[in-house]
Formats: sequence, structure tokens, C-alpha cells
Amino acid sequence: MPSPPPSSPLPSASHYELLQLPVTASPQQLRQAFRHLSKVYHPDTTSLPPSQAEEAFRRLQQAYAVLNDPEARRAYDARLQARSAPAAGAAPVSFTAAPRPDSVRRSLSGGEWFALLLLGLALVLSLVLGIGLAWMRGADLVRWPSWWQELQAGQSAVDPAAFVSPAPASEG
Repeated sequence: MPSPPPSSPLPSASHYELLQLPVTASPQQLRQAFRHLSKVYHPDTTSLPPSQAEEAFRRLQQAYAVLNDPEARRAYDARLQARSAPAAGAAPVSFTAAPRPDSVRRSLSGGEWFALLLLGLALVLSLVLGIGLAWMRGADLVRWPSWWQELQAGQSAVDPAAFVSPAPASEG
């Protein structure tokens, strides 16, 4: 688990800066950044004071809500463009951040393997117990479908001798 930063996000930062994303971030990058930062700033998991953590987490949620909705994101980008329009030869402001690495699948921990083992054992034990109880009670473990029984009954009613041609009578 990443250690939380010493202070919360800047109150005057744009939504992109709060989520540490470039303006061109994809929805997947947005979701990954929000999930990562929400773990860092969540009031239950951070070392920040509770009031500061709640405020930081609320701002992250608000930024994600705006940027996750395509219509709201377009409107926010337009307001951001209008606010950052270069004034009388000033250099334009760029909100690009360092690219975030793609998530990497991690291996399962020992506790997770143990939980999977217990689940597998519980499944096998319940199957053995269910089949064993049914067998002890004399229940049919395998029952043929009704159409199979009708097919078998229909075949036994037909005399196989009817299909054998009679032998030619010998003249003699």
C-alpha cells in the first residue's frame, strides 16, 4: 500500500492536476488514477487529519465525477481553456503530467492462496457429502431421461425374428 503524501491536493488545482493526469487522459487512465488516489486520501487509510482527509477525498470524488461524465468534461475543458487563454503574449499553460505507468498484475499473496485452498476444499467436501448422503439414502444418482426409457421399451416390443427373412423351403 502506498504511503499517503504529507499534504492533501492543492485546493486551487484543476481536476486534472488533482488526479495527476494530462488533459488528454483516457477514461481508463482516469479510473486508474482515481482508484489509486482514493486509496491514498481515503479518511480510513490516510495519516492526514480527518477533516483534511475528508476534504481531499471529497475534491477527488468531485474531480472524478466531472471528468468521468463526457458532457461535463467537455464543459469543464471549455471553461479551463477560457480561463487559461494566453493574455497579451503570455505563454499558454500546459496541464500535462508525467505519464502514469499501466497497472501490472501482481501475484497472489500467501493468504489469498490459502483462502483459495479453503474454498476448493469446501467445494469438494460439500460435493462428497451431498453425493454420499444421496447414495446412503438409496437415491438414484444417475437417472436416464424419459425419452431413453421409451426408446428402450419400444425396441424390446419389436420381435427381432420379424426382420429375418424365412429360409427357402427345400424341395426334395
